[in-house]
Formats: sequence, structure tokens, C-alpha cells
Amino acid sequence: MKYMNAAEVLPEYLIIEIQKHISGEVLYIPTGDERFKWGEKNGTKRYFEIRNKQIKQQYQIGYTIEQISVEFGLAYETIRKIVYRS
Repeated sequence: MKYMNAAEVLPEYLIIEIQKHISGEVLYIPTGDERFKWGEKNGTKRYFEIRNKQIKQQYQIGYTIEQISVEFGLAYETIRKIVYRS
């Protein structure tokens, strides 16, 4: 992210309006791009969906929570929450 001086890129009337709400602070203006939910843009959400499905499948075929915990490197309680979540 690059910082820019507002006076160099915005018209004076707009700067005056912004100063009425925030003055002397750093203001982040997001791009107008489409908004994505957490993990959708970089694939993280899909990764966890697939992993959790695998965990549930292993539990359904008879693996214990302890065995799954060791295989996936996750805490027992984490596996338990995934397994029992609808």
C-alpha cells in the first residue's frame, strides 16, 4: 500500500469535506473491487472445506478423534468440533 498526500490527488472541496469527519489521521480508501468473503480470493476457505470434509469422512468410517488429530496435526478439541459440527 502506497501513502499519498490527499492534496496532490483530491480536489480541495473534497478534502474540506473529509476533514469535517477525520483530520490529521491516516485514512484507508479501499479499491472499488468486488468484495470477497474470508478466504475466497486466495483459496484458503476451499482448503479448509476440503480438509474438514476429509476429517468427517475418516470419522464416519471408524477412525477415532485421536487418530485423526495425529494425522492432521490438530488438537483433539479442534477435530471434535469439526466432527460434531453439522
